[in-house]
Amino acid sequence: MFQSVSLFVGLRYSRSSKGNAFVSFISFFSIAGIALGLMSLITVNSVMNGFEQSLKNAMLDLIPHIQLSAKEHNQPATKLDALTSLPGIKRVSPYVTSDVILQTNKELVGVRLQGSFDGYPTAISPHIESGSVKSLHDDRYQLALSRFLANKLDVRLGSKVRVIFPDITSYTPLGRVPKQRLFTVAAIYNSRSEADTSLAFADGNSLMKMLKKKPGEYDVSLTLDDAFSVSDFNADHQALLSQFTYQDWQVQQGALFAAVAMEKRVMSLLLALIVIVAVFNIVSALSMMVSEKQGEVAILQTLGFTPSKIAQVFMIQGLYNGVVGTLIGSILGLLLAANINEVLNLIGLSLLGGMALPVKFDTVGLSFIIFTSLLLSFLATLYPAKKAAKVMPAEVLRYE
Repeated sequence: MFQSVSLFVGLRYSRSSKGNAFVSFISFFSIAGIALGLMSLITVNSVMNGFEQSLKNAMLDLIPHIQLSAKEHNQPATKLDALTSLPGIKRVSPYVTSDVILQTNKELVGVRLQGSFDGYPTAISPHIESGSVKSLHDDRYQLALSRFLANKLDVRLGSKVRVIFPDITSYTPLGRVPKQRLFTVAAIYNSRSEADTSLAFADGNSLMKMLKKKPGEYDVSLTLDDAFSVSDFNADHQALLSQFTYQDWQVQQGALFAAVAMEKRVMSLLLALIVIVAVFNIVSALSMMVSEKQGEVAILQTLGFTPSKIAQVFMIQGLYNGVVGTLIGSILGLLLAANINEVLNLIGLSLLGGMALPVKFDTVGLSFIIFTSLLLSFLATLYPAKKAAKVMPAEVLRYE
């Protein structure tokens, strides 16, 4: 089978066990460095992607991705059917909310109370641990608390919780006091997200009555198939959405996800330095190899090798280190990321509460990491290859 002479010689140099031991040592560590750097990058990137996905699924699913409010007497309640038929919509429901204080004999907690309406899908349905969504609507003044809030308030199903509305006041003989009422705990959910610390749900009609709202006088909550596509959704349906006052989830939680994205970029940049250092080892090893092999390069030139073919020989040798390191690092990174929780258990490390690290493989991101590693390895070969191509056979062989 036909094989390029430059490829044959370059691979022969790469696999040769003879020669300068120090050069071989540096070549080995360039391969090991690239493999270690890629393994770390792929593992950390996959775990951070999984963490971001977990946050999105758990936290953002409990709050409106887009909230539509009345604008110039245009009530969004009249557009529920039209909004439900839009592409990319996962859930449409009436939305009523208020900042309240939950009080028991043990504790006082400030939360955001969100209404859940009978006949409409509710965000907590997949997370219910005790009770049911149906029981939330079977009677008036029913409450659904997170497991975190239930433990903090020391309540269980059937317990009474006093709900205080600081923004709604009424006159009494003692003056103006916040409106308040006892609600019954009808369901307990657990989304395992930060939202559990500050979000509770109540029967929507009861909440509207407490807030002195008329029937149909509510906002509309839109939950998208992909929360991160909210900007595209707004742009595609600007004509309909402009009829109302609207805001998206980025107003409430945008800073958190921006911080997660920034942390992922910084971690990736720091780990990428391992690959960059390993790439510089390729430059060092190849440069020393060129100096060591000057006699052989000169002989190859006398046999008809052009400067470009000489350059190709050393480029292939350097790329060999890069490709081998990238291949090993990619395989080890994928294996480690896929089994990260088993590895942590094996070495005796476990997360608080026995939680498992979420992992998500991003094909585009992984492909970019691998491609960048190969590109850096290629760029590292250019200077030594150019140096080898400039070897003058007459001067090198003059005293041979």
